[in-house]
Amino acid sequence: MAENKENKLAGGHVVSSGATVVGLMAIVLWSFMAGTVRIVSEGFGATLGSALIYTFGGILLLIFRRPAPLKEFPRKYLIGGGLLFVFYESSISLSLGLASTDAASVEVSLVNYLWPTMMVLLAAGVSHRKHAVAKVLPGAVVATAGVVLAVGGNSGLDWHAAAAHIAENPLPYILAFLGAFAWSIYAVFTPAWSKGVDGTSVFFPCVAVALWIIHFASGQGMPAQAPSFKSWLFVAITAVVIAGGYACWGYGILHGSMERLAIASYATPVLSTGASAALLGLALSVPFWFGALLVAAGSVLNYLVSARK
Repeated sequence: MAENKENKLAGGHVVSSGATVVGLMAIVLWSFMAGTVRIVSEGFGATLGSALIYTFGGILLLIFRRPAPLKEFPRKYLIGGGLLFVFYESSISLSLGLASTDAASVEVSLVNYLWPTMMVLLAAGVSHRKHAVAKVLPGAVVATAGVVLAVGGNSGLDWHAAAAHIAENPLPYILAFLGAFAWSIYAVFTPAWSKGVDGTSVFFPCVAVALWIIHFASGQGMPAQAPSFKSWLFVAITAVVIAGGYACWGYGILHGSMERLAIASYATPVLSTGASAALLGLALSVPFWFGALLVAAGSVLNYLVSARK
């Protein structure tokens, strides 16, 4: 009863505070993704590891979160939402695989981490509220600067080297940017397209198929040495983390507050960097902590703006 009193109509659907909390769980789960994916990649390689993760994750979703019959899916959501979902996941996998060095991988990841900013600005732009974009822009700038400082500073990002990497090999950066934009569109528009139907369990296996195609097209084949038990264990762990995160996110954006989730999503790269450092035994630098404070400050600014609407 208490939750029902907190519910309100927004964006064409009833917003549930409980669903917003479920969506926030996705951000927590995704924070472990970068570290666990890296462990899997060490055993299987980037493309095979990703294909295995999404295959196992897709099976888990089909078992524990069985989708509605396809005939119940609005065509616009099934086709448009599905293409955006698959494109985002495939573009991120390809962009990281095409990055020529570890430093370039960090740079590509930073481009991908533009999706929270894009999502906040896009959500404000379609809200039909006066000067909405201008109001959220200061918080977005502060939070984005914090993400760059937290992720890049902790990885020793060199801006001159980054510019050279982009000039030498622009494709992974373009793919990461287009993927981030596709994901922001998916998050903002699919709640209206879906009519309340969640397609995560349908889209996820499609990503697995795309990743297997990418893997075999790359000619990498199977690893030269049999992967260890630890590698297989982390395939399962990563599949649970990623699939569970998308299941929570899908429910959250369909039934919760898109604005709250967009603001909270700034924490994703910061939590991911912190979790990766813990999993891989790396130290967190001073710039990381300063960047985390900027992310918090930018998120608070945007929260105050949204609370005053």
